[in-house]
Amino acid sequence: MTEETTTLTGPPVRDWPALDLAGTEFDPVLAELMREGPLTRIRLPFGEGWAWLATRYEDVRSITNDPRFSRAAGVDRQVTRLAPHFAPRPGSLAWADQPDHNRLRKAVAGAFTVSAMKRLRPRAQELLDPLVAGVVRDGPPADLVERVLEPFPVALISEIMGVPAADQPRMHAWAAQIVSTKGGAEASAEAKKGMFGWIADTVRARADSTGDDVYSLIGAALRRGEISAEEAVGLAAPLQIGGEAVTHNCGQTLFLLLTRPELMERMRHQPEARANALDELLRHVPHRTAVGLARIALEDVELGGQRIRAGDPVYVSYLAANRDPDVFPDPDRIDLDRDPNPHLSFGNGPHYCTGAVLARLQIELMVGTLLDRLPGLRLAVPADQVVWRRKTMIRGPQSLPVTWD
Repeated sequence: MTEETTTLTGPPVRDWPALDLAGTEFDPVLAELMREGPLTRIRLPFGEGWAWLATRYEDVRSITNDPRFSRAAGVDRQVTRLAPHFAPRPGSLAWADQPDHNRLRKAVAGAFTVSAMKRLRPRAQELLDPLVAGVVRDGPPADLVERVLEPFPVALISEIMGVPAADQPRMHAWAAQIVSTKGGAEASAEAKKGMFGWIADTVRARADSTGDDVYSLIGAALRRGEISAEEAVGLAAPLQIGGEAVTHNCGQTLFLLLTRPELMERMRHQPEARANALDELLRHVPHRTAVGLARIALEDVELGGQRIRAGDPVYVSYLAANRDPDVFPDPDRIDLDRDPNPHLSFGNGPHYCTGAVLARLQIELMVGTLLDRLPGLRLAVPADQVVWRRKTMIRGPQSLPVTWD
């Protein structure tokens, strides 16, 4: 990690390269930044200048709940960033501040409530069972990413959103490219153009629909004048892309179980404890590369012994917050009995993940069903031969070859 001293008051600016890390290793650059202080300064591979980075749990919670730190103010800024292509859509939920954020989220909130997910659970299991049955029928070995972890989230989010079966492959391909840094700005822009165009056409076509799929709900909100056409696309796209994160987070979770026999035994033989255990695994896995989206300070703010000045970009690290020893004793150890476990794997504050309950449901179903249906489940290759995704914003195994008894 290189550094750059500066005449401005504050810690040195540290270069944070986009490391292609294999396995569930915690980013060594982030670990060093955590040791240097609760608030440091970083420069990522793309964009301009530097940004503050908050790593302490309470600071992360404070920033993500503080309206003085604005997502919307970053739309027109080329802030230092991980993604090669930066062109946020006007009206995107991800870049909205209050009260616009709540207005936008209201259009789809009903589709992702706890009660809605409880109703969805049997249908989700119906979509998952044939995939696992096919694995059982064909026998070992099998690539769980190809056979289950990719097709199940794609099928489920497509059904919830209302994507016809014929369009699902290209939606998946667009989503995979958008969360990748491979191919550079041109490939990312082309994928966004394709997906955003499809969404715009679909929302307009369903403006008079009375369906309960998400595109119909967004179309109805557009018809009622509650959101604009641009906002409709910005609202739908992150939800559509969310299945990619589920695939790779579940892949990391299963890799942990497959490489730590004591964890696998607990999960296999104590199904009643799986829900709590999954929270600990979700806390532990490094679910993304580097950091997500920046916020801009709207005024001077004192935090972590530093003065963040108006206009400064600020990142928070949920991965670092999940390893804060003041909140999680012995944070690098996986403790399936950890209680309480207030992890921030799905974010915090107004931008807490809209699909968090859905993501949690999918991972719980996939892990539980695979453990129950595949006795003696284990890796079919040595752990160091598992191939991991490269040049990506969301970490995870590219393939997960397994065998079973």
